[in-house]
Amino acid sequence: MAVLNTFERIRELPMAYQTVVALYLCERMVPNYHLFHQVTGFGDPQPLEGALNACWDWVWQPKKVKVNFSRWQEKVDDVTPSEYGHDLLGVYPAIDACTAISTMLQGLMDKTSAELVSVAKISQADVAKFVELTEGAELDAEQRQQLLREHELVQYEVDIQQALLNYLEVVAPTASLPSKELVAQIRAMADDEGISNIGVAISE
Repeated sequence: MAVLNTFERIRELPMAYQTVVALYLCERMVPNYHLFHQVTGFGDPQPLEGALNACWDWVWQPKKVKVNFSRWQEKVDDVTPSEYGHDLLGVYPAIDACTAISTMLQGLMDKTSAELVSVAKISQADVAKFVELTEGAELDAEQRQQLLREHELVQYEVDIQQALLNYLEVVAPTASLPSKELVAQIRAMADDEGISNIGVAISE
């Protein structure tokens, strides 16, 4: 039997658990926006935090909690920076954090897996782009490919997505919705890690 890759494994999960994966990965990207905001003064992290908080509350009690996904998407889009006018490497991870949240919200509006799976792709691509721009700028194409294959941040991103899937694949068959406790646990995992997907320290 063929081994499923990360994205195929996410697709195999029920939608509620796909949402948990997307939320966790978005949480790991938001510190990159915070850092960009601190350095440049551009934007506001609040809409990103607010959108995630609303979705975390919703994912384990969708019948009780109503979330206006399109309104949150508008708020996130309003504070998304543009690469034009920001001569700073940090603009790309900040853009990707916003894009990931906006993409997840679109998936929740459409009730489709494609966008939720895309969040994992965005996070992996975000790490690869950051490594390329910081350490691979002077390398030729072949050396860059080797750098991306071997770099600890790139490997860690894949490993952490796989580890979360290992856990959720055991839990998902036992409950149609993630529990409040599971949601709290996954959120705490993102905080306890202490760093974002590209290694930015999470400030208290």
